[in-house]
Amino acid sequence: MHRAHLALPRLRVDAGTDFLAGVRRVDSPNFDARPPGAGLDLIVVHGISLPPNAFGGPWIDQLFTNALPPDEHPYFATVSDLRVSSHVLIRRDGELTQFVSFRDRAWHAGKSSYAGREACNDFSIGIELEGADTIPYEDAQYRVLANLVAALCAAYPTLSPERLVGHSDVSPGRKTDPGPAFDWPRARRLVAMACARTPPTGAESG
Repeated sequence: MHRAHLALPRLRVDAGTDFLAGVRRVDSPNFDARPPGAGLDLIVVHGISLPPNAFGGPWIDQLFTNALPPDEHPYFATVSDLRVSSHVLIRRDGELTQFVSFRDRAWHAGKSSYAGREACNDFSIGIELEGADTIPYEDAQYRVLANLVAALCAAYPTLSPERLVGHSDVSPGRKTDPGPAFDWPRARRLVAMACARTPPTGAESG
């Protein structure tokens, strides 16, 4: 069921686990520790659909847990051997799934750089939106993304809404997502509003 107008509770990061409290969790094996001193100062927005331009199904979960069946769709055979993940996925209806703790390095950006700094996975949080470059994203996704970014900035003072970028920004020429269908002005406006009503408290104990 489409839930574009669902009520959105305030999101919070649990200080003990660095996972979002009360959010669906699917543990991905595709992560490792951030390098010492790497810090955390970038949020990268991605778009993903499996197969391309199709939504729903278990396929994203399966890709991020190394369980995508290569014979289920011709495209899957080209990506099933990848070892990738993201910290969080926002489905079309706004449902959140977290795959990797924010304290750890998810494998989402690949070869990348931002503001002269290489290897963005080291110092970033990756957020996947279920979507495609040329298909409009859903209202619920923008609102949940705004609340999520506000929760992250409140939990981690080194993050800021000004350092919210797309995969195409950190891997230009190699990646195009979240694509021209993603409304950056709208997203930034909603993020600013969400951050204004979310005080910086640090990650909260469960």
